[in-house]
Amino acid sequence: MSRKKCEQGPHPRREPRFSQPLSLENLREVFSDCVDFMERTVYLNGDKERVVTVCYLLGMTRNERLSDYILRPLSQDPALSRVPEGELFSLLQYGALYNLAALRRDALDDVVNDLILGSCALFFQGRTDALTFPIPTEEKRGVGEPENEPALKGSRESFVESIRTNTAMIRRHLKAPQLKIREHIVGRQSRTQVDVLYLEDMADPATVALVEKRLSEIDIDGLEAAGNLEEYLTDTAKSPFPLIAYSQRPDRLCQGLLEGRVALFADGIPLGWMVPGTIDQFFKTGQDRAYHWMVASALSLVRYFCALITLLLPGLYIALVTFHPEAIPPKLALSIVAAKQEVPFSTIFEVLTMLLAFEVIQEAGLRLPGPIGATVSILGGLVVGNAAVEAHIVSPAVLIAVAIAGIAGYTQPSQDFGNALRLWRFLLAILASVGGLFGLSLGCAGLIYHLAGLESFGVPYLAPFTTGAGRSRGHPSLFRLPLPAMKWRDGAVNTKNRRNQR
Repeated sequence: MSRKKCEQGPHPRREPRFSQPLSLENLREVFSDCVDFMERTVYLNGDKERVVTVCYLLGMTRNERLSDYILRPLSQDPALSRVPEGELFSLLQYGALYNLAALRRDALDDVVNDLILGSCALFFQGRTDALTFPIPTEEKRGVGEPENEPALKGSRESFVESIRTNTAMIRRHLKAPQLKIREHIVGRQSRTQVDVLYLEDMADPATVALVEKRLSEIDIDGLEAAGNLEEYLTDTAKSPFPLIAYSQRPDRLCQGLLEGRVALFADGIPLGWMVPGTIDQFFKTGQDRAYHWMVASALSLVRYFCALITLLLPGLYIALVTFHPEAIPPKLALSIVAAKQEVPFSTIFEVLTMLLAFEVIQEAGLRLPGPIGATVSILGGLVVGNAAVEAHIVSPAVLIAVAIAGIAGYTQPSQDFGNALRLWRFLLAILASVGGLFGLSLGCAGLIYHLAGLESFGVPYLAPFTTGAGRSRGHPSLFRLPLPAMKWRDGAVNTKNRRNQR
């Protein structure tokens, strides 16, 4: 087959990855040139005629458990030397070794996968099968506070990279036996564990089936970043707006489960995803149910208002100053004209340059270490901005408009949604520079049309503002009702039981 055909053809998934018969020699061949592959030959109670070979990967297993629960009984238990050869395997599998689980394996692929996940394997002379005992190491980052979602009034737990620690935190918050957790393996090389969580009596079975179907269709080398999962699961890759909500906080993810959503965890990624993702999810915070309903409603309205400000203010400034100066109050117009007299550049160039400079400063502050990043932000925002105004490169009004738009964008709880607003801010500014208020209105209409055409796992993206014919709207999303008055589950998610409380 030619190279061109190989490049255009499908990427094959080999199952099983290792088709050789199960044997110690074949296992050694799989892990050849692996310095962490270890073997230990053990005489059962000192009997040189009865030998067991223990194989494991150094660093993936917990050494204390391996020594105390596996090696010590094998080498010191006198009962093992008196057991007939035919009964020894069953005795070790069903209780002679002190471990929570013991698995009989007869395929090389299964033993290799168990070793990578932190098990040790026992090989017996003359047998074509093996025993594996899960003894994974518990070395991981401790549970701390969420950095991206500060907990001012609520739980201070945050997800970590260990998927089992994350599912345990969900179990502690939701003690319902209806909570189901299904595991999938994604990535031919990384073999990443991805768990699907849902409440059986609330989640829509069609949504659960669709999530699992899309997970099974992912055929990539490795799942090492959050985008690897999000872009393969979403309905479209042509929109900058996120279609899956995520959170670092167990309490917020549990709230999503109680709304009938489906959650996902990926091993090695300290986040939890919730599907379907609707636009109201990206304006909510973990504190909305902790504050008084009036305060929470006011803050929610502020976030929506700030989203409009960060989107429209630069374009609106360009349209009014360039095409519609008669719409500006006279005193404000005179002030803008006086400040702009010595600026050699057009308003369009000023605004686009400052927007680009704002993005550069923000990116520089994110990429540098914390103390240096804060210094760069201060220097860029104060010193450089002030110098640009004094040098008459930009007018003060442009600097104020761009700064207000940038700060308003930081009020968005979801950074992914805020990044999409930043992209559309540039587009609306360019349209306003071409057609004034008409171009800005055309851009806003295009944005609404784009959002109205998005769906997340069969649910309209603009739900619950619009839910489609025959669907329940749920509670309002612009403001929060008192909790005793919220009788139905939020959003337009299809659930088996819409009733939330009496």
